[in-house]
Amino acid sequence: MLSSLSAWFVNPRRNPLARLHMKTVAYRLSNYGLRYDDLYDPYNDLDIKEALARLPREVVDARNQRLKRAMDLSMKHQYLPDDVKALQTPFRSYLADMLALVKKERAEREALGALPLYERTLP
Repeated sequence: MLSSLSAWFVNPRRNPLARLHMKTVAYRLSNYGLRYDDLYDPYNDLDIKEALARLPREVVDARNQRLKRAMDLSMKHQYLPDDVKALQTPFRSYLADMLALVKKERAEREALGALPLYERTLP
């Protein structure tokens, strides 16, 4: 019962509040030319860091350029022009497949009792 309620609550096709939230997030990301996957922080989650390391160099470079452009626009208190903003695809994912693969590999290593590929170390 609880899982079906939570699934309904976060599904934008069924819940109007989730749809409104998704539109708001898309609008704000489009203002700066970001994608939702750009918001993941590789310094806080080692799985994301590993997934980014496995992606092609062009994809990571494009991510870094989007982040730099967003920081520049934010510092200038500006948004993207409307014609460029219309071209943005904030929910087009580039990280989800690789992140799922990394999490699956980590879970498999844990199930087999193998040592983890990476461990958090403090500088």
